[in-house]
Amino acid sequence: MIKKNIIEDVSVLVPVKFAGALTYKVAKDQNLSAGDFVLVPLGRREVIGVVWDSRAEYLEDDKKKYVKEKIEVEPLPKASRRFIDWVAEYTMAPKGLVLKMAMSVPKALEKPKPILGARLNPSSTNIRMTESRRRVLAIVNTESATPVQELAKKAAVSVSVINKLHQLGKINVEELNLPSPFKVPDWTSPGPALSNEQARISQALSSAVEKKKFEVSLLEGVPGSGKTEVYTEAICKALSLGKQALVLLPEIALSTQWLTRFRQRFGCEPIVWHSELTISQRKVAWRSIIEGHVQVVVGARSALFLPFQNLGIVIIDEEHDASFKQEEGVIYNARDMAIVRARTSDIPVCLVSATPSLETLNNSEMGKYKRFNLKHRYSGAGMPEISIVDMRQQAMKSNNWISPELIKMLSETFDSGQQAMLFLNRRGYAPLTLCRKCGFRVHCPNCSTWLVEHKLLGRLQCHQCGYSLVASNICPNCEANDSMAACGPGVERIAEEVGAIFPRVTTAIVTSDTLSGQRSISELVQKIEDLRVQLLIGTQVIAKGYHFPGLTLVGVVDADLGLAGGDLRASERTHQLLYQVAGRSGRAENAGKVVIQTYMPDNPVIRALGDGSKEGFLRAEVNDRKSLGMPPFGRLVALIISSKDKNAADTIARDLNRVAPRDKNIEILGPAEAPLRVLRGWYRIRFLLKSKKDVNIQKKVRNWLVRCKIPSKVRVLVDVDPVNFL
Repeated sequence: MIKKNIIEDVSVLVPVKFAGALTYKVAKDQNLSAGDFVLVPLGRREVIGVVWDSRAEYLEDDKKKYVKEKIEVEPLPKASRRFIDWVAEYTMAPKGLVLKMAMSVPKALEKPKPILGARLNPSSTNIRMTESRRRVLAIVNTESATPVQELAKKAAVSVSVINKLHQLGKINVEELNLPSPFKVPDWTSPGPALSNEQARISQALSSAVEKKKFEVSLLEGVPGSGKTEVYTEAICKALSLGKQALVLLPEIALSTQWLTRFRQRFGCEPIVWHSELTISQRKVAWRSIIEGHVQVVVGARSALFLPFQNLGIVIIDEEHDASFKQEEGVIYNARDMAIVRARTSDIPVCLVSATPSLETLNNSEMGKYKRFNLKHRYSGAGMPEISIVDMRQQAMKSNNWISPELIKMLSETFDSGQQAMLFLNRRGYAPLTLCRKCGFRVHCPNCSTWLVEHKLLGRLQCHQCGYSLVASNICPNCEANDSMAACGPGVERIAEEVGAIFPRVTTAIVTSDTLSGQRSISELVQKIEDLRVQLLIGTQVIAKGYHFPGLTLVGVVDADLGLAGGDLRASERTHQLLYQVAGRSGRAENAGKVVIQTYMPDNPVIRALGDGSKEGFLRAEVNDRKSLGMPPFGRLVALIISSKDKNAADTIARDLNRVAPRDKNIEILGPAEAPLRVLRGWYRIRFLLKSKKDVNIQKKVRNWLVRCKIPSKVRVLVDVDPVNFL
């Protein structure tokens, strides 16, 4: 029992929606330091929090509560605590919610159950033997203890048999100290021979690790130039110094080939961190990381908040990818926050991409980042030949989407025993289903979107909220029979068209719908590498990061898809995506070809791809952004007001508009209905704030929001540096 003899107060940050730490009393017999995990009362419940570095606020003694107990786990590192403070301040998120991301596995804080082992007692007396007892005694020995659960499995008996033998004195049971379940990567094993270009850059990255100082490097390189092999050398250097390494990937699907390369190089698996892990797997991984038993972690953006004890380098692969931005809860960009995480630990960080973002390129131009460029493919292969097909000039049959030119090239590719890929960044069969009689469009009742037909499932689905219904030929509006028509192509429709033209070709549809987990991804990758799949039809899931030596033809079905709408980065993203897609072709000894089908051949993005004028396109895009004061030459903050009550959302939007800051350094756009006016049943209204880079826009927004009382049925989300404008 805690004695009421007080020596000091402490600040404790709890993983709930609080802006700061709470003040608690500390008993005399408790020795607490910043970073310690503690159990504290919070209202009528008890929660686990972290002793924080902030000074405890004054609170009257009768309002203070005692820290219940200290949790027996390694403290949250200082670098992690500084990182949480910074993220909360920058993103304007409650600090408690940021801490919650770092404490994402509460069960990992529970004291591990002791592992019991059984050892033969040589001095025991004779006992009555049974067949099950004989099997146990045939396995157990006096030299080393065998884990009880393992012994029971080997002997094909229940644990009760082992317990009985222990009671009879035939075996001794003792607590075991098992080694870490994770193997230490062998960083001394030689990797592939590097070209002179690769060796020079890898040496520079390794030197940065050796210096143990914060610096940002941009590793740019054409698709197939061996960027992974180059930064792997920097990981080796970190491991040789006893440091940990973190590699962030935008999509866990990309980890399949990455893990294979890692296993071949280091002789073991790294820790993989993503949402598909079981609670048990996450528990073991989290605890091993905070205890310093894990050397390399590869994961999605949430891995950034893991409690690394001795981080030596951070790698952000495909740094330009928009999926690094988290859009719910704490809204943050993992690429930007990874740089901050490296700075808090005073270690280097490496951004990797064939198509770096304009923000990253601008920082390198300003001298903030070191820039390294791999200009040649590792295999010696050249870049693929790109041809543009003007679909306005093509004689296309009704409901056909593949041009005659592309069909011809597909035929030649299959005849030569090589592989092809058709790219369309649209899942399902068709994006819209309408009634030919009354014109009714089947839409989602919860979102301002049409339902996408998924023919393979026989359903219409909303890709925003997950709502679905069974596909029917009867119009839900006018009840006309056999009147529903699928409009536009998705990957399933393209597969149907190809199947009619090439019935003997083995095809695989690759989307987030068809890849249901790490195992299915690995199996598919193996089939492709073994040439058991001749044609890939996929979305952006397959557009980057993969290396398939037999793939020599890439066809882009609807290259203009991403150019529509008011997205600030529409042109940049489309160029990045199509450049990456083109880079899947001809990565080995056979030359690659790319066919881009477009209705907008004069668009700067399409022209740049056809002409190979990447730098020219980027310069034009930079000039456009600079003239408008848009990122990276200015700052944006979005405010999203949402409520299930449309009138309440409208009212708060008007109230906020009335008290909006009148500042010549800030331009406020809105309020206006969001392009996705309704999302998951919530009505949405947006403000967009624009300022110069030197303006503390977060402070302006904070002062703005406190001037308006927000009712509980209305949410106001603040998105600093927005990526999504929907």
